Amino acid sequence: MIFRRALQREFTHVAAAVFVALFAVLITVVLIRLLGQAAGGRVPVDAVLALIGFGSLKDLPIVLTLTVFLGVLVSLSRSYRDSEMVVWFAAGLPLTAWIGPVLRFVLPLTLVIAGVSLFLGPWANQKSHEYRGQLENRNDEQSVAPGVFRESSGARRVFFVEVEAGKDGKVQNVFVSEEKEGKLSVVVASKGLTQTDEEGNRYVILEQGRRYEGNLGTPEYRVTVFDRYQLRIVSSNKRAAPPSRTRMSTKPITELLRVADKRSLGELSYRISTPLAALLLALLAIPLSFVNPRAGRGNNLLLALLIYLIYNNAILVCQNWVSQGKLSFASGLLLPHLTALALTILLFYRRLVLMPFWRRRVPVVLPPESAGKAQEGEAPAPSQQEQV
Repeated sequence: MIFRRALQREFTHVAAAVFVALFAVLITVVLIRLLGQAAGGRVPVDAVLALIGFGSLKDLPIVLTLTVFLGVLVSLSRSYRDSEMVVWFAAGLPLTAWIGPVLRFVLPLTLVIAGVSLFLGPWANQKSHEYRGQLENRNDEQSVAPGVFRESSGARRVFFVEVEAGKDGKVQNVFVSEEKEGKLSVVVASKGLTQTDEEGNRYVILEQGRRYEGNLGTPEYRVTVFDRYQLRIVSSNKRAAPPSRTRMSTKPITELLRVADKRSLGELSYRISTPLAALLLALLAIPLSFVNPRAGRGNNLLLALLIYLIYNNAILVCQNWVSQGKLSFASGLLLPHLTALALTILLFYRRLVLMPFWRRRVPVVLPPESAGKAQEGEAPAPSQQEQV
C-alpha cells in the first residue's frame, strides 16, 4: 500500500510540473506564429486569443502524451539516482511490480487523450478553420477606426477615416489604398458610406474625391476626379463559400466512419494511435528509466526523446501509407504499436534476466588455511587486503 501511494503521489506531482512546462511552450509557439500572421495582416489582432485557444486544444493530445511519458520516466529515474529502487528490489519487488501503479496512473489520462483526439481536437480544428473563414470574409469597414490606418483582411487594402460616422451614416475624409497585380490605387474622398445590394454584395460608396492609379516604380499615374465612386469589398460568392471542406482533420469521427475511404481511414488510424501511443510509452518508460548513479543523468532522457520522435514519425508514416492505399487500416494501425510493444518486452527482459550491477554477487574464495580453520570452528585471520 505504501509502495502504491508513494508512486501515485510522485507520478502526479511530476506529471503536473511537466504538463505546465509543455503547455507553456505550446502556448508560446502558437502565440508567436499567430502574432507573425497578425503582423502580416493575415489574422486580425482581436482574433489572436480565440485562435490560441483552438490551437492549444488541437495540439493537446501531443502535450498529454509527452506528459505521461516524461512523468513516469522522470519519477523512476529519480528513484534510481536516490537509490530508492535498490531498497524496493532488496525488499523482493521485481521490476514488473511497477506495471500496476503505472497503469493506474496512465489509464485515466489515456481516456482523456482519447476523448481529445477523437472528439475535442477535430471540433477545435473545425471551429478554428470556420473562424478563420469568417475573419477572411468579414466586412472591411469593421476594421476601420477613426484616426487609425487599418489593413483589410488579406492585407490588400489600407483604410483611413478621420471622422467617424454621424447621424447620416457617412464618415468624413476617407483614404483607401489598394495594391493589385503590380498596380497601386489610392482613393481620397471627403465622405463615404457602405451599402449592400440585393445579392449580398457590399460596397463602399465614396463621394467627392480623387483616384490615383499607376504602376509601382514608375512616375506615370492617372488621376480621376469623381463625385461618386463605388468599391466592392465583399462578394456574395465569397461569403457563401464553405470553409475548409476537404480538410480531414476537421471531420468528426462519425463522418470518417461513414465515408470510410482511404483518406478517412488514414485520419482515423492517427486519432486512435494517439492514446495507444501514450499507454505504450508509459510502459516503455519503466525499463527505460534505469540510471546508473555513477554515470551521466541525462542519457536515458535523451534516448527517451529520440524513441518518442521515431515512434511519432512511424505513426505519421503509417497514416500516410493508409491514406495512399499502401497499407490496410489494420496494418497501418497496429504496425508501430506492435513494434513499440516488442521493444518494451525486450527491455523488460534485459532488466529482469540480466541482473543489474547491485544485485550481482561475487563468490568469496577463501585460502586453504582459512578454510581449514573455518571447518575447525576458528575464525579465519583477516587477509592483508581486508586489513587494509
